[in-house]
Amino acid sequence: MLRRFYPCAYVRSVFSIDYAKLYNKGFRAVIFDIDNTLVHHGDNSTPEVDELFRKIHNTGLKTLLLTNNDEERVLRFIKNIDTQYICDADKPKPASYMKAIEMLGVSKEETVFIGDQMFIDIIGANRCGIPSILVHFIQLPEEKHIGKKRYIEKFILWFYRRNKKYRSQLGDIYIKKEVENALEQR
Repeated sequence: MLRRFYPCAYVRSVFSIDYAKLYNKGFRAVIFDIDNTLVHHGDNSTPEVDELFRKIHNTGLKTLLLTNNDEERVLRFIKNIDTQYICDADKPKPASYMKAIEMLGVSKEETVFIGDQMFIDIIGANRCGIPSILVHFIQLPEEKHIGKKRYIEKFILWFYRRNKKYRSQLGDIYIKKEVENALEQR
């Protein structure tokens, strides 16, 4: 039952992923959530995120933002980013995920979805058969309350980390430094 919430990989942040490795594994497109995946909820893009998208595009990967935010928020976010987007996506319903794949001109197998919420981002991608990567949500140091869903996600992640069959289904997609940090945390 918990498997439907399991991502294909779990990483610390979008900066922990080696996008060239994803390309070499046959992926041709990356679909991103925005809030708490790329930036803290409601924040504008940062120079680091802008540069990340340039690097991703230089590897040959296409990108698309899939978000439940409105268009005003998305346009503010992509001010310095050249990417497609779908706003008011009604995630986790599959229709928007399938529309994203169509817009990108790729297959489900050539696409990876990256988001921070199991109950919205990951389950939606899983329902569509799109490989998914869960990133640890962005939380400011002064934020102490994380919400009930995040506690349930921690519970599910406990089982996920102990099930080798589902963990790291995408293989080595990590930047070397991140692998070393992950091993230190165990």
